[in-house]
Amino acid sequence: MKEKSAKEKTEDGSTASRPRRLYTGGERPFDPEDLVMASGRDVTPERVERAKRLIEEKGGAAVERYLP
Repeated sequence: MKEKSAKEKTEDGSTASRPRRLYTGGERPFDPEDLVMASGRDVTPERVERAKRLIEEKGGAAVERYLP
């Protein structure tokens, strides 16, 4: 199902669309790379492996630590 969006005017007068419903935390699927980026770190193989383990251990709560 396609997400509906609302049109919003930007400062330069153009229109930008934004989602009507905002998602936070673990409501949506996320990858280990997403978790590393949400933590504000560069994506490296070691950090991706650590993120995989954290996701297996904590599930959606792993990303909720970084996202509201």
